Amino acid sequence: MHASIRISHYEHSGRHQALVGHLQKNELSGAVLFDNYYVLYYTGFAFIPTERPIAFVTNSKGDSALLVPRLELEHAQGSAVVDRVEAYEEYPGQRHPASFLVSLLQDMGITARVGIDSDGYPWILGYQGPSLSDLTDSEVFRLGAFVESQMAIKSAAEIALLQESAKWGNLAHRLLQRYTRPGMTETEVSQRASHEATLAMVEALGPLYRAQSMFSDGASAGYRGQIGRSAAIPHSLASNATFVAGDVLVTGAGAPVWGYHSELERTMIVGPASEALQRFFDHMVTAQEIAFEALKPGALCSDVDNAVRAYYQEHDLMPYWKHHSGHAIGLRYHEGPFLDRGDHTSIEPGMVFTVEPGLYVQDLGGFRHSDTVLITEEGTQMITYYPRDLASLTIPV
Repeated sequence: MHASIRISHYEHSGRHQALVGHLQKNELSGAVLFDNYYVLYYTGFAFIPTERPIAFVTNSKGDSALLVPRLELEHAQGSAVVDRVEAYEEYPGQRHPASFLVSLLQDMGITARVGIDSDGYPWILGYQGPSLSDLTDSEVFRLGAFVESQMAIKSAAEIALLQESAKWGNLAHRLLQRYTRPGMTETEVSQRASHEATLAMVEALGPLYRAQSMFSDGASAGYRGQIGRSAAIPHSLASNATFVAGDVLVTGAGAPVWGYHSELERTMIVGPASEALQRFFDHMVTAQEIAFEALKPGALCSDVDNAVRAYYQEHDLMPYWKHHSGHAIGLRYHEGPFLDRGDHTSIEPGMVFTVEPGLYVQDLGGFRHSDTVLITEEGTQMITYYPRDLASLTIPV
């Protein structure tokens, strides 16, 4: 990784100009965006959302501003790609932050037909306040679909960050597998692997590295409680379980790099696999390969999920189905569009998806690999690259 592999001011400005063009096309006087990932996408300002409202504001002329609480003022001034940063004292404060927002909108000429992601700041961590439409007495129009579609097509710089993320997620997973043994606990193995991978990443990248994540400050790998029978719960929680022979293990690994996330998940077995474990593992790998084959430019997201479901139905596997076949990924761990039979979005070059059809068998365990895949003009390109075969994923006893 080198200094140019990050999102440049030029790219942030280009994203903003595309938004301004959308405002002009739809005769909107401006836009107000509260979502912290939208703010990061357009301005490069990463922050932890709290009860204190933060808003990115732009008018249809292209003037831009951030409204932040006093405690974020220097932070925003030092990192946000905007024309101005305005601050209010505190929430709730003697003067509610919403009144500062109204003043900012009036000053920027945003007085009618306003584009929004949310009609007022969401009620995060106890926040309470009026809607934007009530504050301004303006017509409001949802911009979420436009912003999501813009975020879905990744630039070369974004793809480079995702590839860098995958590199360190791969290392963390290598260490996780190395340290997992019967008698060890989920916590000690996950913490050791994550800590060592993070130190290696920071040693390699030095001051070039930024996580820009509210959830993690480095590489990580773990199980999130998906151990033994609990592996049949796709979104389990860490339980500090002790590994024993015969356990099915579903992993997760990645690293936030300048806010961008890849996803690597694998199913591992502690000791030799039984016939039942082998059968479900093989079906899971085949289902993922079917999804890879269906994932191509011009296809629909629903095509991928339908292909996986057809395989499940052919082999009487639907009783073990629990979720769709994947989702887009980037600044958020989960982004749209989704590899789901209800999502008919056309797949385009530049999109990045996780591909993760799973099978979940009560009293046996769960079976899921997840890989991060880039859509190219020619087809697909794997961003993650960890082994997928059972022999490589068997933990010695």
